Amino acid sequence: MVQGITGKQGSFHAEQMLEYGTNIVAGVTPGRGGQKFGPVNVYDSIEEVTEEMEVNASIIFVPAPFAMDAAFESIKNLDTVVIITEHIPIHDSMKIMEYAKKMNTTVIGPNTPGIISPGVGKLGIMPTHIFKEGNVGIVSRSGTLTYEFASQMTNAGIGQSTCIGIGGDPVVGMDFATVLDKFEKDPGTDAMVMIGEIGGNAEEKAAKYIEKNITKPVMAFISGVTAPEGKKMGHAGAIIEGKSGTAQGKIDVLESSGVKVARKPSEIVKMINQL
Repeated sequence: MVQGITGKQGSFHAEQMLEYGTNIVAGVTPGRGGQKFGPVNVYDSIEEVTEEMEVNASIIFVPAPFAMDAAFESIKNLDTVVIITEHIPIHDSMKIMEYAKKMNTTVIGPNTPGIISPGVGKLGIMPTHIFKEGNVGIVSRSGTLTYEFASQMTNAGIGQSTCIGIGGDPVVGMDFATVLDKFEKDPGTDAMVMIGEIGGNAEEKAAKYIEKNITKPVMAFISGVTAPEGKKMGHAGAIIEGKSGTAQGKIDVLESSGVKVARKPSEIVKMINQL
């Protein structure tokens, strides 16, 4: 289901998802119920949709001021919610994650490119032509770097099982460790690539998790080695505060946990080929 399907972003990406084979069964835009978006019926609320059909996931293209209400509605009714919207106030994001935890709903994002399983479907905004079916999972905080790594791998003949952007905000739903655990349990994933950046401690937590729980090969890249302290770099969560959150600090922790860390994106292909 697509929330905000009649908006500029929602309509554009819903069309792309349909073309890629994603099973979109409904759209939701309050006040637009009864309209059609191609083959998809538009409803005023998620409750109206769930009364008529089975839906297990939603992707949200709702403007930031209204995103929390949209997220609450989908979290209440569905298993998985992908929040594409960026610039959601941090207090709203905190409330969203707390409610998702209470309802046992998986949230991807906010400020995420979404998730794609090449050849199966996507809930997201990523350009599909750069992905190829395969057995390497990618998890990243950066949409752009997800595309860069997937493109380099595809050009080298290396396919991907699933690629997921966890989002670049300080507060997000799924974290690295959660995604890596799912890749570990996925029979279609034989190796994993983790793309991190400065700010926060998600990569350090993932390193400790990898050390104790992950048996499949994990390779990583951390962007922002030259980033100055106290300056926000692109993402709201990409800011070094004091001694924590530096790229080098993350690299050191990952390497001490047995993760091979590339110093530039082009090195990942070589690492995968050496497995």
